Amino acid sequence: MDGRLRDGEVVVGGDARQRYYDSSGYGRPLDGNRIALSRVEAAYLLFRGDLDGVVRSATESRTEVDDERMDFRAFLATAGDEIATRFLVYTDLRDRGFYLSPAREGWVSAPRSDSDFVVYPRGKGPWDGEVRYRIRVVGEREAVPAEDLGDVVLAVVDEESEITYLETDRADLRGTSGTDLPQGVSADLLADRVLVWDAPETLHHRGFYGQPLDGRDANRETPGALQLSLVEAAYLAGEGVLELEFGDGTGESGRSIEAETGGDAEAVGQRGRAVEGERFDRRLRVYRALRERGVVPKTGFKFGADFRTYADVESVDDLGHSECLVRVLPADHAFAPRDLALDVRLAHGVRKRMVFALVDGDAISWLSVGRLTP
Repeated sequence: MDGRLRDGEVVVGGDARQRYYDSSGYGRPLDGNRIALSRVEAAYLLFRGDLDGVVRSATESRTEVDDERMDFRAFLATAGDEIATRFLVYTDLRDRGFYLSPAREGWVSAPRSDSDFVVYPRGKGPWDGEVRYRIRVVGEREAVPAEDLGDVVLAVVDEESEITYLETDRADLRGTSGTDLPQGVSADLLADRVLVWDAPETLHHRGFYGQPLDGRDANRETPGALQLSLVEAAYLAGEGVLELEFGDGTGESGRSIEAETGGDAEAVGQRGRAVEGERFDRRLRVYRALRERGVVPKTGFKFGADFRTYADVESVDDLGHSECLVRVLPADHAFAPRDLALDVRLAHGVRKRMVFALVDGDAISWLSVGRLTP
């Protein structure tokens, strides 16, 4: 049985509806028993030998000779570069036992621009109205805007035609961590960190802020000394917990002009921006949002992330493993699939969930990405 190329679709007559659509979910029904196949569907059927050829009219082929009958090789060569990666993903999912349709008008209701395919649950097809996955196909060198992810599976085709599936969802990080904070605690701002010399027990042991200056040494020369990161200090200063003294790098200390004009939190913020630019403000917004959600963020440096998070902290003496790694990015960030795969692989290797915090002014959206085996 042959199909005929028409307006970017392959139309098949005869008993095509029963043979292709009703039995296996290929194409979309037309009048009578005819169906229209997308180019990817037609390429797959040609590859399997379930379609004998595709006829292209002389007008379509821009020749003055007779119509051209194409086999799989000829059809693939004329179908355009974008079909190559989509064909590989379509074939892989079909071989896994799924029915799927192109996410296009006529094939599915309410098609979305962020998807290339709609995949149905095993045992179901386009006539059932249930969707298992929405698939977006990209090559490994193709940039993917962060705003296009969430509620879609990214199918990444690498240079050797291997396919990696990355499931993306909108995350909602929440926990039960929290403690009553003291007010007006004296602290010193030194370079890129803050020291609290007589830290109340609740700061570290209950709130999991900072790290003890003496680490694990039980014989402390300076009892209660606590070192805070600039992000932690800026947050605590904004909550009125800290009253800061500012070193000038020469051994002298005192109030700074920034502190007098903008308050302690702004002074720490200016120090943070001097250290890492506007990235500091994005990280501070995310830190504050996590604390407000009852989640404790700690540095994720050893994992290559901005934060690791703990959802339920009652005491550092009974601390479990962190659950998530959080990377903070601007909302208009475009991911390289290679970087996404690296982050997800690392998070999976340390038994954590990979979350991206996308910051747009005061608004934050949370994107979770993980490996998927369909």
